Amino acid sequence: MIRVNAARLWSTLEMMAQIGGTPAGGVTRLALSDEDRIARNLLRDWAQEAGFNCDVDSMGNMFIRRAGKNPTLAPVITGSHVDSQPLGGNYDGIYGVMAGLELLRTLNDNQLETERDIVLINWTNEEGARFAPAMLASGVWTGQFSEEYAHARADRDGINVGEALDAIGYRGEHPARAFPIHACYELHIEQGPILEDDAIDIGLVRAAMGQRWFTITLDGFAAHAGTTPMHSRRDALTAFAELALKVEAIGYQHVPDGRATIGMANVTPNSRNVVPSRVVCSVEFRHPQIEALDAMEAALYQAAKHIAARGVNADVERIFDYAPIAFDAACLARSEEAVAALGYSAIPMVSGAGHDTCYVSKIAPASMIFIPCEKGISHNEAERILPEWSEKGANVLLHSVLNAAQEN
Repeated sequence: MIRVNAARLWSTLEMMAQIGGTPAGGVTRLALSDEDRIARNLLRDWAQEAGFNCDVDSMGNMFIRRAGKNPTLAPVITGSHVDSQPLGGNYDGIYGVMAGLELLRTLNDNQLETERDIVLINWTNEEGARFAPAMLASGVWTGQFSEEYAHARADRDGINVGEALDAIGYRGEHPARAFPIHACYELHIEQGPILEDDAIDIGLVRAAMGQRWFTITLDGFAAHAGTTPMHSRRDALTAFAELALKVEAIGYQHVPDGRATIGMANVTPNSRNVVPSRVVCSVEFRHPQIEALDAMEAALYQAAKHIAARGVNADVERIFDYAPIAFDAACLARSEEAVAALGYSAIPMVSGAGHDTCYVSKIAPASMIFIPCEKGISHNEAERILPEWSEKGANVLLHSVLNAAQEN
């Protein structure tokens, strides 16, 4: 049973970590930045040295193709993203791209022909750190966004995606539009602690959580902090504190898969001697079952209604609704077979984060493979994986993709 060249894979990861590397050992490689350009060029050079074609579409997505025997058959695709968060880690996204390159090189080393083409993809702006929303280019490719909308997204300096693509020379001529796909696999670090805590080699991702985002506005009344008795106050901030605890409780009511988060809050007038008159905050729920999301949302409205007893009005606005994703059973079965043949341990998992493959799954059979990361830390310069974890994940990816690519 063939295996990847683990040392070569680790070497490519270490070389990529130098591009945008930070003093604390992480990386800042924002989408369509100069660092992104350098990383893309290196990836393209490695691909071409191995004999693979590299095409780029109008969203800057890179397609590295290893030809199979029958080009009329739909290919198998794999990949992830090269861009990072600011002060991010060395493995989020880039691990899936480098493992994809390694599997293509391994097939070359073993002179293995496949029935179908295999295509490695680097998706543009997965993180959404520079240009919002996240997963922008895979969203265009799969028909979730228009190209015009995507090219017009601007960063904090007013530079839009179209201008940034031109600046680094990665606006391709071909439209960002999906082609037929036989199967899609994405290998990724878990970005959570479960696999490491349980000493499990591989997570077989059966689903990705749905997400609902809300903006909540709490309106009380500004008052003098020294002259206004406690019983006379309409304090928006203490109402927010009650709401925050209720949101946390909603998450606990839907464990193990439920997530409930308040990530930001703005207080008005934000003065130490004024009773706050307004708080505007975010609320985010995640769950792999739509019925649970409905229940969580209903509980949020009930919590907001209860806040009125404080003399504070709570307005709830849903601003984003992303449906749960169920990954393909046949794709998962190939990975299960690979895990068994390789002698690794594995558990079924649900992804709490969004990934490009979530969009691909809307148009083609797809699934994901997770490996552990130390202490579950990700989107952080302290993000780390072990070489043996890297090797095992790449081997599962290799045989998942190879099995799919040999099917007629």
